[in-house]
Amino acid sequence: MHTTSVPLASPAVGATTAVHPRRWWALGALALAQFLVVLDASIVNIAIPTLGADLGLGPAALAWVITAYVLPFGSLLLFGGRLADRFGHRRVFLVGTGAFLGASTLAGLATTGELLLAARALQGAAAALLAPASLALVTRLFTSTRDRARALGIWGAVAGAGSAAGVLLGGVLTAAFGWQAVFFVNVPVGILVLVAIPFLIGRDVPGKRTRLDLAGAATVTSALVVLVAGLTSAERLGFTDPLVLGLFAGAVALGAAFVVVERRAADPLVPFAIFANRSVTAGNVAMLLLGGAMVALFFALSVFLQEVMHLDALGAGLTQLPLAVALVVVAGIVPPVVARLGVRKTLAISLLVFAGGLAWLAAAPAGADFLVHVLGPTLAIGVGLGGAFVTATQLAVHGVDGGEAGLAGGLVNTSQQVGGALGMGVLATVAAARTEALTTAGASAEAALAGGFSLVFLGAAGLAVAGAVVAVAVRDRRSANSARG
Repeated sequence: MHTTSVPLASPAVGATTAVHPRRWWALGALALAQFLVVLDASIVNIAIPTLGADLGLGPAALAWVITAYVLPFGSLLLFGGRLADRFGHRRVFLVGTGAFLGASTLAGLATTGELLLAARALQGAAAALLAPASLALVTRLFTSTRDRARALGIWGAVAGAGSAAGVLLGGVLTAAFGWQAVFFVNVPVGILVLVAIPFLIGRDVPGKRTRLDLAGAATVTSALVVLVAGLTSAERLGFTDPLVLGLFAGAVALGAAFVVVERRAADPLVPFAIFANRSVTAGNVAMLLLGGAMVALFFALSVFLQEVMHLDALGAGLTQLPLAVALVVVAGIVPPVVARLGVRKTLAISLLVFAGGLAWLAAAPAGADFLVHVLGPTLAIGVGLGGAFVTATQLAVHGVDGGEAGLAGGLVNTSQQVGGALGMGVLATVAAARTEALTTAGASAEAALAGGFSLVFLGAAGLAVAGAVVAVAVRDRRSANSARG
């Protein structure tokens, strides 16, 4: 039977639009693409030792295997979101997915460290197109409050599971097929998405023809690059190093320049009026704090399992299966809870559960046993993350006009990535100092590492608690219940 895809309109908030006939199938494809984006930020963590030995990369170069992806991804998201609003969400999504697929193939085929780092940078740039366009398409496909809540629950369950699944799949794939497999795994999924989307989502209806704010894009991208570079350098050099202080000063100066440029631009990259919507503001701040806690958690946990508990890559990956399952299950059942409690309360409760699991994990000793010291905390973490990731995203896109859906997607993804860089920069530095102090005091290597990671987990818990406070404190002026549903 021949079918034609239904084009996407650009409805204003509250407008009544036709129900897209294959929106749930399209949601599955979009969620798979976002899963790959999140997955690739964490899947290489466990593969790094094997990868480094094979390509002859030293410790500094190995750190760039992560940074080379995160840096262009986080810094280009706002521009990617605006490109999607300007040229069409489906079009930019397909371009980003195709580029991500090609860069992943290149990374898997890399025979030198330089080629691998270049491929990782291309992956990050492609992800910056794919991610905001994906979220924009979800919000445009599902226009009713109830359906959008359900859709974001499913989208968040699949996408949010990417971080947890990265540790699991990274261990399994590296042990079974080598480090190249952590990149090649993207290929079949990417092809499936590229083939499916044109049949499920029709061509974009032309939106408002606006001038691209290239000056704004250049200043904000530069500011984010310099900020992340400063945070990355702080992990090695400390926050008082002159280079680090200079980078932070440069980031502040570029950020100020961006504000000046945006206030003068006819069609700004980020219209600051969007933050008059307190739901957008609260959702992005909560995602910033959640991103900091989440990235620090998965990095520290992967190292804790291998260096403190002495699990191999496969064992470390398999121990994260309960966390991943809890995250996916809870994210999928969040919408009924939101309907009963409201998105803000659900977000706050989820973040507090997440914080409780982190604090529990911080008590794990050097001789930790998985069943006694790790299973319970990681289950609580999965439950909290599942609820928090979905509801923070839902809050951040609440009430956004269809013409700014890409911008909203870029903002919330940027918040997550910048938060991750902040969390890693600050908490990794604190952990390193604590580990060094314990080693100097005569503690064993395992005990010193456990003490350092304990501070990482406690610091991440503090970020989650702060996010819970923001969720309930920053409210819309219009109504105390404006973000419900």
